[in-house]
Amino acid sequence: MSIDHDRLFKQLIQTFFEEFIVLFFPAMHEHIDFHHLSFLSEELFTDVTAGEKYRVDLLVETKLKGEDGLVIVHIENQSYVQPSFPERMFIYFSRLFEKYRKNIVPIAVFSYDTIRDEPSTFTLQFPFGHVLDFRFFTVELRKQNWRNYIRQDNPIAAALLSKMGYTESERVELKKQFLRMLVRMELDEAKQRLLFGFFETYVKLSDEEERRLRSEVNEMETKEKEQVLELMISYERQGMRQGMKHLIQTMARKGMSVKDIANVTDLTEEEIQKLLEKE
Repeated sequence: MSIDHDRLFKQLIQTFFEEFIVLFFPAMHEHIDFHHLSFLSEELFTDVTAGEKYRVDLLVETKLKGEDGLVIVHIENQSYVQPSFPERMFIYFSRLFEKYRKNIVPIAVFSYDTIRDEPSTFTLQFPFGHVLDFRFFTVELRKQNWRNYIRQDNPIAAALLSKMGYTESERVELKKQFLRMLVRMELDEAKQRLLFGFFETYVKLSDEEERRLRSEVNEMETKEKEQVLELMISYERQGMRQGMKHLIQTMARKGMSVKDIANVTDLTEEEIQKLLEKE
């Protein structure tokens, strides 16, 4: 099943918008009034020449401190290499400005695994003159060293460790540090589940790696070890419940009765009925 990268990034950044800005754009963070935030509906634009439709990922209406006028922050996640991307950012910018007539802050997040030098400008010029020099802010995740972020108690940093620059041999250590960050931040269950689901989408350890992880966690200091192990066990059980739910729903769709499913799974008929009602 293909991964809906745009949806995942939109949900993550929308939930932790201020944390995203302070992590990657601290100078910008100082000027934004985060008491005034409104997430706007998605915009759908059609490229008339190519016949393709593009949907803007995330639009946030906010204010600058000490100013009355509104600004719009446009964040675009780019999960694949596209040479014409700077042009697309300019088209988005111009159409958003045309519609809202407000200052636009354009930000591009490059989340693919390829390491390359991404341009942050779109220019139009002639031998006889310069017409346009459009610039946008960028975050190139794969170029970030994940170890530089593990001391920050920032939920965006924790989730995006999974898209930063790490080697295959660092995967176990990467997840261990991610779990330590989750424990330190003491987030509510919903936010914790969002971060865990995002991380696991991009970094799924093998059974052998999970055994190595548990072994390393067991060597931590007692209090931290207990907290991390509790977190790991909680999500292992959640994964098992999801797997059982899927299995029961599949059996029901194939015509098995609740009683027959109970005999096969050792669950009570009441438990099975509850799982089927959530389908």
